[in-house]
Amino acid sequence: MNKLKFRTNVNCGHCIAKITPFMDEVKSISEWKVDTDNPDKILTVKCEDGTGKVVIETLGKAGYTAEIITDRL
Repeated sequence: MNKLKFRTNVNCGHCIAKITPFMDEVKSISEWKVDTDNPDKILTVKCEDGTGKVVIETLGKAGYTAEIITDRL
């Protein structure tokens, strides 16, 4: 299991509610959360290998952007 971190533009609870159905559909993600208090709006994802690109694409479908900042913690 990997833990990935992404810089996003997910700014608030409404944004989190909007991405939730998209993120919850991704079977390789076991857990995720967004720290909207962090200036970089950090999304932390626990997932299987190779999920980073999927997360970026998934947020894109919801209308948001993500940039991976770490790939292993």
